[in-house]
Amino acid sequence: MSIALSPDTPVLSCFEQTNPIAQFKHLINVQTQTLKRHFNPNQSVSTLLNAKSKFIDKLLECCWQHFLGTHAHSLALVATGGYGRNELFPHSDIDILIIATADDKEHYQDQLANFSRFLWDIGLKPGQSVRSLEECLEVAAEDQTIFTCLLEMRLITGNKSSFDALKLQLNTRQLWPSEQFFLAKIAEQEQRYQKYHDTAYNLEPNIKEGPGGLRDLQIISWVFKRHYNSSTLRELIKYGYLPKSEYDNLITARDILWRLRYALHTLTKRCEDRLLFDYQRELAKQFGYCNADQQPDVENFMQFYFKTVVDIERLNEMLLQLLNEKLVSKKINLKPIPINSHFASIDGYIEAVNKEVFSEDPLALLEIFLLVQQIPSLKGIRASTVRLIRKNIHRIDAAFRADKQANRLFLKILQQPRGITHELKRMNRYGVLAAYLPDFANIVARMQYDLFHIYTVDEHTLILIRNLRRFSLEKHSQEFPYCSKVFLLLPKPELLYIAALFHDIAKGRGGDHSQLGSHIAYDFCVQHDLPVQDCKLVSWLVGSHLLMSMTAQRKDISDPEVIHTFALQVGSIEYLNYLYLLTVADIRATNPSLWNSWKDTLLKELHIATHNALHRGLHNPIARSERLLDNIKEAKQELFKLGISEAVLEKSWQHLSEDYFLRYSADEIAWHTVAIAASEDCNLPLVLLRPQTHRKSAEIFVYAHNETGIFSICTSSIDQLGLTILDARIITSADQYVLNSFQVLQQSGEAIKDLYQEIHICTSLRQNLLSKQAIKNPKNIHKQSRQARHFPIPTCLTYLEDAFNRYTIIELVATDRAGLLSKIGSAFTELDIQLHDAKITTIGSRAEDMFYVTDLSSRPIIDEERKEYIQKRILELLNEEA
Repeated sequence: MSIALSPDTPVLSCFEQTNPIAQFKHLINVQTQTLKRHFNPNQSVSTLLNAKSKFIDKLLECCWQHFLGTHAHSLALVATGGYGRNELFPHSDIDILIIATADDKEHYQDQLANFSRFLWDIGLKPGQSVRSLEECLEVAAEDQTIFTCLLEMRLITGNKSSFDALKLQLNTRQLWPSEQFFLAKIAEQEQRYQKYHDTAYNLEPNIKEGPGGLRDLQIISWVFKRHYNSSTLRELIKYGYLPKSEYDNLITARDILWRLRYALHTLTKRCEDRLLFDYQRELAKQFGYCNADQQPDVENFMQFYFKTVVDIERLNEMLLQLLNEKLVSKKINLKPIPINSHFASIDGYIEAVNKEVFSEDPLALLEIFLLVQQIPSLKGIRASTVRLIRKNIHRIDAAFRADKQANRLFLKILQQPRGITHELKRMNRYGVLAAYLPDFANIVARMQYDLFHIYTVDEHTLILIRNLRRFSLEKHSQEFPYCSKVFLLLPKPELLYIAALFHDIAKGRGGDHSQLGSHIAYDFCVQHDLPVQDCKLVSWLVGSHLLMSMTAQRKDISDPEVIHTFALQVGSIEYLNYLYLLTVADIRATNPSLWNSWKDTLLKELHIATHNALHRGLHNPIARSERLLDNIKEAKQELFKLGISEAVLEKSWQHLSEDYFLRYSADEIAWHTVAIAASEDCNLPLVLLRPQTHRKSAEIFVYAHNETGIFSICTSSIDQLGLTILDARIITSADQYVLNSFQVLQQSGEAIKDLYQEIHICTSLRQNLLSKQAIKNPKNIHKQSRQARHFPIPTCLTYLEDAFNRYTIIELVATDRAGLLSKIGSAFTELDIQLHDAKITTIGSRAEDMFYVTDLSSRPIIDEERKEYIQKRILELLNEEA
């Protein structure tokens, strides 16, 4: 197939036209459209990449001849980087080097400037450098990335002698010897991996730079080329690094990523290498991933991608290890040191003593990972043995999984003091984990198409176990000191790891994944001969792994009855400790950006309060009256220390109800009281801000006469000020005073630290309350994220049962957006609903808010017709706004 140039459009003739720039742009566009027509997502794009390179060669050669004229052969025009490899994607950078002596650079300065300007004018945007031979060698010696680009250079046109001289000098001067170059590339890859959180399984992956992406293949190519001066990866077979079957797998994986990248460039019309949510649906459709209704099946499409990159990751690991042995390790290190009858150590890597180890004793497929944990000097598994493991995976069958010795080996892996996370990740990468736990195979590379879960399910699970492991290690004890202390109380940490391994194992099956997973976990524990009480604990943890987070974020944990109910569900301090650690690690492993000091403190408070309740005894719960008296007593003690008299207290507290003293801590009551005592009734509303509370958030407190729309004005103002509301407590006294308290953070998740910002917040909010409206400031409005647009969440309003029959509980699920709470507040005002409490939960772009309401007489709303009308009207108002 010849698609380099349109046969009826000679390039040189473009300069003979009246407007050569327009002619070249037209020619480029024709070629772009030609290549686009030839692109098929299900066929290799290597021909298209080569055609684009050949086309650009012709075009540059023509421009070079035109602008340099008779001097075109004095200088060398050289393609470097991906262009040098003849791998030009639709919008790839076009990197060129012009080799010129110092005199030539000065002599041809104008011509070179005109050449470069023309390339920009016609839309090529070249990455261009002009250097002498010595300058090329100098910068290449200083920077291995420049040296890497020059490794792949090829002459387009011009002075061949200069090009050949540079090529010769790059070798003869011994710039970046193989060993040094290899180590530099390994360091570069490690830095790149860190940038992408050391995982290929982010849900908007970079197919070029991310782990398992095209760059992983290029690193192998560069290192191999430097040492062997090879021109193709096929020589990996020749030099014994890969058998043909694995080479074919590597090329197939590369071809898939090439096709994906080509499709991305074509779709976005720019050099875009990120599989953003914006493009995943269209790409799924292009690549033939559609469901029964012919709608794009994004989850299966992305699973196809993730399974591709895990193959590249594994091959990258194996090849770099083999190259390390060849280029860095000394021959003396390659002598095998026996470990046992199955394995030996070579250069710090464990290797099977012969090719029949796993066929003769399949249990060695688990034993090898245990040995890597137990022998600190081992760096990993040797590439040839990884190959053997993959070849013998089929031996992990039903009989293997039922073997009690295999069961003991697997449990031992989870009981080791070191290397648990590393070996589980390695077992997953090599396919052993999915083979041993068939249910785990269902979640390998499975994405969850939302903004809350940013990793695939298997990667999330392994990150969760890593987080738990960090609680156990002294060197990480300062990260979460309270969790580290609780971890020391666990009698059997391995039970926590088993629960973590199974907590999401039933994702994607439909139904309640927690309960389904609970049964799978129980069967696993029984099969592995765990004591009955341990089986029950693990099963309960999997079935209840969302309980603590839901209680902390959606219920009032200052209420003794809420704590008592939660304590009844948990049952014991031992269960509580396990659940607390699992909850913290799970939230952080789901989406680290959603973890903040507020959630940290909230969960810690719930743990402490429940621990105290369990210690006190479930038969002897703290009564509301006892909590009320304790809070008042402690608050008075604090206030007396500040010089507040009993008389002042009585006056300041005259409008406060029992509900207020139950729901606020003594510290909060004292802070409010001092401010109320210093204010006259005529100066209301009172607006206070405490920049950091014991929950590490800022608290905005409003004390005012009750008027229509106060909650709506407050929430709208807070939103306009660029703050995120975490929690809201709303108390209205019998004589119509309101006390609204909002826990807030900046949108970044940080507390408010700027005094001027504090003053601005209080002043703005008070002015809005006085004017009875929130003045809009477009600069500060929360903007919906780019990703959120792809996950519209249907607005849903339901009623939940209040176990204590004090309130009507309204649950709202909707897309989080600016002014949502304000709109709700306005609806409550219109519908004569009194708001007493609000639990604000935002999960990615999903708002899950709970409102505890009554009628204006402070009685629960029980009339079904009225509840139906309220539901209908609120949904109408919210959908109008959306």
